[in-house]
Amino acid sequence: MSNRYKIRQNLISIGDDFWIENQEGQKVFKVDGKVLRIRKTLVFEDMNGKKLCQIQERLLTIKDTMVVEDADGKDIATIKKALIAPFRDKWDVKVKNGPDLDVQGDILDHEYSIKQGWNKVAEISKKWFRLTDTYGVEIDPGQNDILILAVAIAIDMMAHDDNDKKEKKEKRKK
Repeated sequence: MSNRYKIRQNLISIGDDFWIENQEGQKVFKVDGKVLRIRKTLVFEDMNGKKLCQIQERLLTIKDTMVVEDADGKDIATIKKALIAPFRDKWDVKVKNGPDLDVQGDILDHEYSIKQGWNKVAEISKKWFRLTDTYGVEIDPGQNDILILAVAIAIDMMAHDDNDKKEKKEKRKK
């Protein structure tokens, strides 16, 4: 049986805290947006406030990059947008001590999948919820749920940040 989580995208901004809920609507993980940092940082905690992992933006990289770190600050995954993806968004997730993940689909509309090789390990979709600002992350059994959730949220932040930059450029041209 896969686990399904609910994330409200309008809450994902730096400086805000928000909760990731399970499919029954119970709060499962708290995400703490750290404000007093130069780079974007989100800390994932369990219900007791124990740090599980964090996502941090890497500054001064050629492509947008975010890193997922474990509770001790050690890198466990690096997320980068793939350079060439003609028809759909594609992101690469290099996982330390585990198989890498490929993310592809319609990232901005939250309709995409996360694969390990040929096997789908998670699906991200809005279709499970009526609320337009909410999307779900369904994770197959045997996966590291907190890592997959961190990857989905990091990609959401980077993709929307990219999109905001493009929109601002277009407005300046007019």
